[in-house]
Amino acid sequence: MTGPRVYTVSELSQGIKSLLETNFRELWVEGELSGLKVSSLGHTYFDLKDAASNISGVMFRGFTQGLKFELANGLLVRVRGNITTYDKQSKYQLMAKAIEPAGVGPLQLAFEQLKKKLASEGLFDPGRKRPIPALPQKIAVVTSPTGAAIRDILSILKRRYANMHIIIAPVKVQGPGSKEEIAQAIKDLNEGFHDVDVLLVGRGGGSMEDLWAFNEEIVARAIAGSKIPVISCVGHETDFTIADFVADLRAPTPSAAAELVVKSKVELAAHIAQLEKRLLQGLRIYYENLQGKFHRLVSSRPMVNPLVLLERPVRRLDDAVEGLFAASSDRLRRAGERLNLQTAKLNALSPLFPLKKGYAVVKDAGGRAVKSAASLSPGDRLSLQFAEGRAEAEVVGRGAGEKPRPPAKRAEKGGQGPQQETLW
Repeated sequence: MTGPRVYTVSELSQGIKSLLETNFRELWVEGELSGLKVSSLGHTYFDLKDAASNISGVMFRGFTQGLKFELANGLLVRVRGNITTYDKQSKYQLMAKAIEPAGVGPLQLAFEQLKKKLASEGLFDPGRKRPIPALPQKIAVVTSPTGAAIRDILSILKRRYANMHIIIAPVKVQGPGSKEEIAQAIKDLNEGFHDVDVLLVGRGGGSMEDLWAFNEEIVARAIAGSKIPVISCVGHETDFTIADFVADLRAPTPSAAAELVVKSKVELAAHIAQLEKRLLQGLRIYYENLQGKFHRLVSSRPMVNPLVLLERPVRRLDDAVEGLFAASSDRLRRAGERLNLQTAKLNALSPLFPLKKGYAVVKDAGGRAVKSAASLSPGDRLSLQFAEGRAEAEVVGRGAGEKPRPPAKRAEKGGQGPQQETLW
């Protein structure tokens, strides 16, 4: 009788691993992503869950590089892979080889994610878009050199404006490396061709996969960073790409872009003719207005009799002069009255005023006024100031009963010489 088989831990782990990998190979699992984490080596670890259960998963770097959209927590996805175990932890996990969004294609999801990201940065704002030059002299085209788009563009430009200067930047427009070539061509044209007036970036129609290079972030940022105005022309009228939203102008097709970028010579000639017609009409109206003003001016009363222009100014001058004289006379009269009054007051206060009544001012030889006869002595010289002129005298004596002798007088009056007078 044999006993039960005894497994080692490693044997049991290997058996479970073999069983799971054999029975759960290349399966699809749908669930919600959570716990996303990217290791330093580029491997992505996550949990896939539904309302009742949870399973861990891993997607190695070689598989994540092929994803068209960005993984995010809460995103409902379908994961293709197989179940395996990690021996050291006795833990099973889903080893993912492909992940697709549930309910929407991966390209559409990637489109919406990038569109939302760039819109939040303001790359779609109308305020940052620049006008396309009305008459560009040099145009650059970023597209495939062998596609139908470049043939349509060249044909239309030649027909509408044959001497247009065109630069072609040949690039791949789909497949590996196409996004890098498109972005680099836009940068090279900005750095090496400063006289280019406008850029056309696009290609002909195709599936969403064919047009995908124009939905790549590297191309969108190259267009946004271009100093040269950019017209995006990708696919057909119903196709919209990220490049359309970032560009300064979207054309529905490459052919439409060629028609938008230059006006035909016929259109330009018609426009110039219309401008010429409007200019001549405006000049005629302006001339007629000036002519009417001239005739009215020539037939006006001042031109017939120029003296009428002086009537009102002369009348105003006469009125002003009369008013000035009247005001001046009144002010002079009142000023004269005030002057006479002040003069009379000054005369009344003048020390010379008493002299007009016959008095005289007696001064000694030192020019001091003599106030008393007692201060005089015989022989003193005196000066007599009268209202009109002055005289000099000498004191010969004084006494109570002595008769005075006729004095010798010396006086100054008017412009005549001095006279001597002797007092006693």
